[in-house]
Amino acid sequence: MSMFDELARPFPESAIRWRVGSTNGDKTQGIALAYVDARDVYDRLDDVVGPGNWQDRYPFEGCCEIGIRINGEWIWKSNGAGKTDIEGDKGQYSDSFKRAGVLWGIARYLYGLPNTWVPIKPRGRSYVLAETPKLPMKFTQAGWDRIDIDIRKKLREDTLEALQNGDADYLITIWDEFTHEEHLQLWPMFDSKERSAIKALKE
Repeated sequence: MSMFDELARPFPESAIRWRVGSTNGDKTQGIALAYVDARDVYDRLDDVVGPGNWQDRYPFEGCCEIGIRINGEWIWKSNGAGKTDIEGDKGQYSDSFKRAGVLWGIARYLYGLPNTWVPIKPRGRSYVLAETPKLPMKFTQAGWDRIDIDIRKKLREDTLEALQNGDADYLITIWDEFTHEEHLQLWPMFDSKERSAIKALKE
């Protein structure tokens, strides 16, 4: 399994946290948004690349950069976040760190979750979920394991070859072998530039 595959691997369901997104007019239901804690991202980086092979830094307010040492060279990816109503500066640092982790594939698969409306209840000045949603199989470790590692590796290699050659027909043929649900699992194998290139070539 490649480093990226290990970073992108789904977290145990027990690690998934939920918060309320958009709500309906009478505040009885809301969209459940899934996320992981920053500690889970720390642990994933430690487990996959080792504590001495990654670091983070904050070049300016609201921006986090995560660097991973690959073949002796530090590669950096960055993202940012605004201050939160609940935790202020602390939440801003945590959110920007997690968003930078997403650029490395960590918890990126959660962005593909369908919008699910669930009952909500008031707590203080805001609302929380009244029940915990169940993750669809394809967003769990068990669902992820249904697609063999070798298949993932070959798809990535074939896709990058198609991009290099500008071969749209080959690219479409490769991806047509998988269902839409499998696409959601396989998409996190590619970084943002690769995904943009895939979309552009398909068009």
